[in-house]
Amino acid sequence: MPGSVRAARERTERSLVLFGLESSSSLVGAALLVVSELVTNAVRHAQQSPEADVTLHMSDHMLVVCVADLDPSPITLACADRTSGQGLRTVADLARAYGGDLRIEPAGTTRGKAVIVRFILPGGTP
Repeated sequence: MPGSVRAARERTERSLVLFGLESSSSLVGAALLVVSELVTNAVRHAQQSPEADVTLHMSDHMLVVCVADLDPSPITLACADRTSGQGLRTVADLARAYGGDLRIEPAGTTRGKAVIVRFILPGGTP
């Protein structure tokens, strides 16, 4: 739906601030870009999914961002030499920049998928 990406970013930013992160930090910026890319992908490509769920989890050492949809279509990273389809590669690069990773898994008990991005929190982060 129009506005879905913006709404997801705004809710994510509010949640991250409630978790104790500074909204101006590079980690929050990276997490917001990840949410934007993943929700955009769900809106554009998950045609069989009426909605996408964004979940966040933060522990003492890790921030986990997950976007799940009900579309069973597989997704993969684009080849580096392609000019389109680089959003998921960007997400993976952002996760790696924080010592984390990206995984694509079946979405629990549904027929869809979940894209899970883990960031290792920098020292001094709550």
